[in-house]
Amino acid sequence: MSRPCSLLTIMLLAAMPLVPQAQADEAAGLREIEDLFSGAKVVRAPKSVDCKLTGGTVTRCFSITVKAEPSTYQPGPWCPRKRSDGADVSGIWLDDGKVVDADGKFMANLGTFYNDRKWQMVDPVTGEIKVTDTLEKCAAAARPDVTAEYENHCVECLPQYMLATATMTYTIPIEPQDRWRGRDIRRTGAGVALNGVRLDGPAPVDAILGAYTIAPFDDCGGHVNLHVGYHYHAVTDCLSKSAQPGEHARIVGIAMDGYKIMAHTNADGSQPAGLDRCHGHKTAGLGYHYHAGAAGSNAILGCLSAEAGCVSDDPDKACDATARPPRP
Repeated sequence: MSRPCSLLTIMLLAAMPLVPQAQADEAAGLREIEDLFSGAKVVRAPKSVDCKLTGGTVTRCFSITVKAEPSTYQPGPWCPRKRSDGADVSGIWLDDGKVVDADGKFMANLGTFYNDRKWQMVDPVTGEIKVTDTLEKCAAAARPDVTAEYENHCVECLPQYMLATATMTYTIPIEPQDRWRGRDIRRTGAGVALNGVRLDGPAPVDAILGAYTIAPFDDCGGHVNLHVGYHYHAVTDCLSKSAQPGEHARIVGIAMDGYKIMAHTNADGSQPAGLDRCHGHKTAGLGYHYHAGAAGSNAILGCLSAEAGCVSDDPDKACDATARPPRP
């Protein structure tokens, strides 16, 4: 005569099939992520890891280590060298929701553009523009406390200033955790583009202009700093057109909270409807996702709608997004 199963045994038996299914779902998710980042310079393929998100939730994340080097184009140019230099050898600037060419004419007319005579970036005699054209000058000018000697400079940092071994590791929840909503993105950035380049938060335009400097972006919305390398502050047509096609819109990247980031417009060129303050909405079959902000807005995302993971230049560092970075 068989003995009846205890309630605990019944519960354990009922739970057993869920473990292989969860593993299968996780493996399928990793394969999808690997496919999405097939155009990036991947140093360590996506893997699943334990992680602690910004709201304190402990969950499973994918971790991917990449180099911030787009494979479909060469970053730049940024700063013009002469007053006569046109847009073909210059970058762009973001002002009041608009994209403007940061060419020689723009640099020569900064005093009028910003109604401030202290702008004198162009030598009135030679037409030469003052540019941070060395690593040392880049390090001195691309910071919040710029000294007077670097005022009225076009700030340009080059990709070759980064160590050849420099990488960034993104640890992002496999399943978004919506308990913690609407936070800003200054600490983690917005996410990572499918080409492996960081999608950053807003550029500190007020601080840049306050030091009487201009730090142009290239036509793809990117520039370089010595902490994260090449990164984007805008999603322009350059990035959107090379993104992966989707039924609703082209997929630009993955946000730090695990939701997809789509191009600014839908696949048919129309504007997405019903976006929230983070630039996200739900659509049938796709669920919640973001659309990148207009190129001139200096806001790829308005905020994050769920708990964020981690970004680090140390590929072996465990993700605890609640930990505060050490003070320098």
